[in-house]
Amino acid sequence: MRALSRAERAGRTMHVAFCAAVLFFLMAPILVIVPLSFNAEPYFTFTEGMLRLDPEAWSLRWYREIATSDVWRSALVNSLVIGTAATALATFLGTLAALGLSSPDMPARRFLMGFLVSPLVTPVIISAAGMFFFYSRMGLGQTHLGLILAHAALGTPFVVITVTATLTAYNTTLNRAAASLGAGPLRTFTRVQLPLIAPGVLSGALFAFATSFDEVVVVLFLGGVEQNTIPRQMWAGIREEISPAILAVATFLIVFAAALLLTVGWLRRRAGESRR
Repeated sequence: MRALSRAERAGRTMHVAFCAAVLFFLMAPILVIVPLSFNAEPYFTFTEGMLRLDPEAWSLRWYREIATSDVWRSALVNSLVIGTAATALATFLGTLAALGLSSPDMPARRFLMGFLVSPLVTPVIISAAGMFFFYSRMGLGQTHLGLILAHAALGTPFVVITVTATLTAYNTTLNRAAASLGAGPLRTFTRVQLPLIAPGVLSGALFAFATSFDEVVVVLFLGGVEQNTIPRQMWAGIREEISPAILAVATFLIVFAAALLLTVGWLRRRAGESRR
């Protein structure tokens, strides 16, 4: 390996510095929430004691509050139940749609693909308004089932995109080989195809779950008191009472998002290794 010239080293240093500056610009407003959540006072700003690193100015007060609050506990349970059910439905529908779109015999594949991923480019307020009128007429307004169906509709495009991208590298001769050995379509899918595209399916499922867990607009339209979720409770807390407990919940969500990104990155590396 040849040594880098002075100009190349300077260019690489400038590139790294620029990337670090962009990362700081994007992440600083988010990461500042973490230390603020340990504020002993009910403020959204750094107190003089916090700036002096006074131990008495730092506290787990707001974490204890959300841990002992029935409202936050109920919101967490609703978010997990709705998110898990919506993810399962979105993964099932999105995987079936991706399998159909990957077939060369599927007519109007581009139109169908654009139609299926249209929720990604449609403003959420428009989707929420349409879902409100549609599900209300069906008697699904202010029900868990209505929110599950709505969140599944929002999460399905992520599954379609990730599974379709994974299927582009799938060797279809494996299906013909399985058929020649007497395996039917369902057995071929479960024993041959699904294990190979599993990283893409799981990545889409994670994105679908994150979409449901983070969604607030549709919940405001369709949800009732019994369908209160974490994002809706945070929204209500900001409007009704400014409490740093919201910052503690936001810190948990930041950790959850970081874990999600790490998991997706691991699944992508695994998918890349399986193609070799």
